[in-house]
Amino acid sequence: MARIQNNIWNRYKYKINGLMLVLICYFLYQSLFPQFPDALPTQELGAFEITPIPYNLEPPYLHDGTYTKDFLLLFSKGQVNAIRQAYLTIGTEPLPLETLELGDAGILHGSQHGQEVHAIAPEAFSAEHKIWLTIENWQEQQQVISWPLPETFYSSSN
Repeated sequence: MARIQNNIWNRYKYKINGLMLVLICYFLYQSLFPQFPDALPTQELGAFEITPIPYNLEPPYLHDGTYTKDFLLLFSKGQVNAIRQAYLTIGTEPLPLETLELGDAGILHGSQHGQEVHAIAPEAFSAEHKIWLTIENWQEQQQVISWPLPETFYSSSN
């Protein structure tokens, strides 16, 4: 017959194991049914119809020395393979394509179903900031479009 010592570990180890099983189910449910903030309004830019969706309402984070904010861009009209390069930035005005080409931050990547981007962002948002999308096609024609920054982005950081 085993002698069990009456200590804290022996008293609560089954409850802790049960809690771990519940937490696994909770995190699995969260990963299967993620909740995203509302999508920004769909806009047309030339042959494209684009809907940006932010991944969260968190402030920008530091990624490889650049503040970034993650988005998913859905192209519901137009062919993504007609795009030579495209960048998403957040600021008071769009960054020139020549500046954006110097690095890999802010460039769209993904498939025809969705383009993910780590948008170049300032450290903190303000009401003057906009979300800028710059697209260059294979004929080297540039198009720029912007969305106003949702108020929830900069109201939570102040």
